[in-house]
Amino acid sequence: MSALIAARDPVVPVSAACAALGASRASLYRQRHPKIISPTQPRATPARALSTIERVNVMSVLHTPRFIDQPPREVYGTLLAEGTYHCSVRTMYRLLSASRESRERRDQRAPTRHPVPHLIATAPDQVWTWDITKLATTTIGVFLNLYLILDLYSRYIVGWMIARRENSALAQHLIARTIQRLQIDAGQLTLHNDRGAPMTAHSFDALLTTLGIEASRSRPRVSNDNPYSESGFKTLKYQPDYPGRFNDPVHARTWTRRFVLWYHDQHRHEGLNGFTPGEVYTGRHVELAAVRQITLDDAYAKHPTRWINRPPKIPMPPTSVAINPIPLVTCSASKPLENEIVPAESFLTLRARQHRTIAT
Repeated sequence: MSALIAARDPVVPVSAACAALGASRASLYRQRHPKIISPTQPRATPARALSTIERVNVMSVLHTPRFIDQPPREVYGTLLAEGTYHCSVRTMYRLLSASRESRERRDQRAPTRHPVPHLIATAPDQVWTWDITKLATTTIGVFLNLYLILDLYSRYIVGWMIARRENSALAQHLIARTIQRLQIDAGQLTLHNDRGAPMTAHSFDALLTTLGIEASRSRPRVSNDNPYSESGFKTLKYQPDYPGRFNDPVHARTWTRRFVLWYHDQHRHEGLNGFTPGEVYTGRHVELAAVRQITLDDAYAKHPTRWINRPPKIPMPPTSVAINPIPLVTCSASKPLENEIVPAESFLTLRARQHRTIAT
């Protein structure tokens, strides 16, 4: 800006020079003619300002039992309807602010801070995520409810149910039946869900406590705290043979049963590097990877030039799957600060330490 003031050619208009440099003309004028205000010089009171007596009268009106809990706009409108005018709404706010009374005078609930869920699974049946999605029917405005439980590590659907209603009693029935069928021990499992009405019911929490299941919930209005269940619903509803609308619960159960069988045994899951959820859940992916590696080795022996950098290797499914992994900030002499993900062992150790702290 100083260079513009000193070096501008008088022939070039100010507006053109400022536009060329991306500067504001107001800033140029303000810097050229700065306003000098003495720090000891008091600010002059405008002639239109309220007098001291008028300010006292306004404050006395605001302090009356009639208006003590009302905002200035309410006070202003009420007085104006009665044929009385003292000052503007903004002036009322200014007088209250000068008296440190401009805050909300009624009791307000303090904002609630919900913890970020940090979950990690290194084997099947350590963490389950579940949710409920709506299935449209041929009757406009009538929907069925699909309850679906997903194993976080393998994306395997461990339990599902079609129901006309969405309530906590049905959710408890599905959870208890799935736990019993898979023989999940107490203290083995963490169940993650969002904050829908069936998930936040006291009876649902009581069931999890009875079964020895650790509860985990998403934060309110945070859609990516339960991403795997949402992704599973998208896979279901984006199938080419998805009906779009179902005739009745029998139709929905028949189609969902076929989808689950396909999903378990034929769906080459991208998050599992081409293995199916059924293969990873049962552990068969280790043997199958060895067989597929032999196929790749034979192909490499026949055409080694088709792999430029190194021989092909079967990518395995991730050894750990996390929801909101905890980043660690590390620093070394040769590298700047960077974010790293907590390993599975470190995360489990941290969780165990937290549990011990809570218990003590």
